[in-house]
Amino acid sequence: MNQIKSWIDAHFKGDPIIWGIVILLSLFSILVVYSATGSLAYKNAGGNTELYLFKHSLLIFISLGVMWMAHRLPYRKYARYARVGVIISIPLLVFTYLFGSNINEANRWLTIPVINQAFQPSDLAKLALIAAIAAMLARRQNNIKDFKSTFVPIICAIGLICGLIAMANFSTAILLLLTCLIIMFIGRVPVKYLAMVLLVGVLGLTIAGFTGQRGATLISRVEAFFNEKEIPFQAEQSFIAIATGGVSGKGPGNSEQRNSLPHPYSDFIYAIIIEEYGLIGGFGVLFLYLALLYRGMRIVANSNKAFGGLLSAGLSFALVIQALVNMGVAVGLGPITGLPLPLLSMGGSSLVFTGISLGIILSVSRGDHSEEMQESPAFAKKSRLKTA
Repeated sequence: MNQIKSWIDAHFKGDPIIWGIVILLSLFSILVVYSATGSLAYKNAGGNTELYLFKHSLLIFISLGVMWMAHRLPYRKYARYARVGVIISIPLLVFTYLFGSNINEANRWLTIPVINQAFQPSDLAKLALIAAIAAMLARRQNNIKDFKSTFVPIICAIGLICGLIAMANFSTAILLLLTCLIIMFIGRVPVKYLAMVLLVGVLGLTIAGFTGQRGATLISRVEAFFNEKEIPFQAEQSFIAIATGGVSGKGPGNSEQRNSLPHPYSDFIYAIIIEEYGLIGGFGVLFLYLALLYRGMRIVANSNKAFGGLLSAGLSFALVIQALVNMGVAVGLGPITGLPLPLLSMGGSSLVFTGISLGIILSVSRGDHSEEMQESPAFAKKSRLKTA
């Protein structure tokens, strides 16, 4: 038993609570997606229900492997990777908008030829921009109020990336802008600059959204949300699933709305969770995401480097805000979006980039903890005494 514990301690660094949350959500994802893809399997795979089970399970384990590799790298290296990622993502977003695979009237995907796997460049752009903003703010902490040297490069990066994403994926662009504002607020950017970013961002995203591919869909979904006389079909089926789930649910695999609810394995997987596991399961999933945010912010509070703290905060908020929006849509608190539920929805590149994000958060906690042990043994001893 001691040998197993020693092996785990040697190979799995960082916050153990985050590791536990991720593993719990990942295993639960396999169970829920297997149930939610039953009707899809009969339509597209000749009744082979195990096909999507094996495919999704493989992607889950790949994302966990990517997460493990990402958490082994010193988090300071991600500042350099972020700059390269932003440079690469800009032409990728343009190319995808012009020549990408058109699914649901939007060019959001590029298909990787050899493995025939769809890839969303917006996932790369989102991760790279968050890390780049954190790096820029960390380098300029002593000159944070300088408009020209600090603020202009940041607003240019945010405006360009968010604008390109908004032309094909408005909801992702909004959440990315909100995350960047949170990072800037934590990074001590003056409020007047934040207000300027918000004003310019809302104006720019509105123009990009209405002139892009999803302008008509954006208008129709907002109008449908505020229309009290008629409920959209997706929302109606989601409400039925939630209402019939009750407190304890119908039980694993007993969902009925998966046969009529569009995308029950991705956009509306939270409705299936409540239908099968009831309000107990729904609140349990919500608690795990809030606990993930809390642990991410604990890392921020304990971080002794500006870049590590801002990076952990940005990635934690990005994941949890997306989860809250997905769950809010399922219960009718917002207009319908195409955002998946991180760690739970069936997906490809989104699962991989979620794993990278969580690995970076763990790398921050692992890196700072190592520095405390090496640079200040007295402080480390004091911390252990406080914990005890």
